[in-house]
Amino acid sequence: MSIKKKDAEIQAKKIVRRVLEQKNYLSKLLKGTMAKEDSVRYPNAIALEILSQENPKIIYPEWNFFVDLLKSKNAYHKSIAISTISNLTAIDEKNKFEEIFEDFFKLIDDKSVIVSRKLAIYAGRIATAKKSLNFRITTVLLSIDDTQHTPSRKDLIKGDIIESFSEYFEDIKDKKTIIQFVKKQLNSSSPSTVKKANEFLLRWEK
Repeated sequence: MSIKKKDAEIQAKKIVRRVLEQKNYLSKLLKGTMAKEDSVRYPNAIALEILSQENPKIIYPEWNFFVDLLKSKNAYHKSIAISTISNLTAIDEKNKFEEIFEDFFKLIDDKSVIVSRKLAIYAGRIATAKKSLNFRITTVLLSIDDTQHTPSRKDLIKGDIIESFSEYFEDIKDKKTIIQFVKKQLNSSSPSTVKKANEFLLRWEK
């Protein structure tokens, strides 16, 4: 059964309140994000996104749950793991992310473009939280042409990569390389990527 976005968001807010009031309700939320029914899964996924951003300390103890999801054959499950782990890096004082860096970022070459785009979108958030990993993250994102994706899908992902670069561009040492990468996307087959490239250059090229 499908559910409208507005209705899902209303339910998500209720779920968030329940988790904040009853810590044991978190297990129900996690179970809900894995549900097959869209009417159950979608509101819980939104609630998880809200909590992992606004109250990450509540979600952080479940870190291994999301690490395990990275190995799932289900693209949706992997996407949930990517977004949640990315949000949790903001409070990852134990440096757990560094231990899974390779397994996490190899998903840039996942067979599902949905998963790869999700990773590209959230990479900037990680780079902002984990400044010491900026160079490694940038290197992965710049290697997009080495992945198995078709040219048209690569062009879509490059648009997401540009957005991520914009999030932490001020902290990137080799800005020239990033500018060159973005300029190449002005000839992209993806109109949205061309737009993102133009917006990036307007903001950052000096």
